[in-house]
Amino acid sequence: MAEKELPTPEEMQEMAEIDIRTVDTSSLVDIEQVQIQTELPQEERIADYIRQIKNPYCYISHGIAVKISFTGKCTLEESLSRCISL
Repeated sequence: MAEKELPTPEEMQEMAEIDIRTVDTSSLVDIEQVQIQTELPQEERIADYIRQIKNPYCYISHGIAVKISFTGKCTLEESLSRCISL
């Protein structure tokens, strides 16, 4: 079975622009269900995380819809690298 391709930069931008006030929460992934595969190299861990969470900018955490954004020079990839590195 082929792995799902990662979102394009345009698709990632669309995900980042989702309005938390109008999003269908049933379409969001509960972050508690995401399993970080620590045995994978960092780049593959990030890819696996994005595949599992579907939208890294908008998800469910402890039953609440969460929307995150980034300011300054830090990218999503850099933030994820810091969060899931060993």
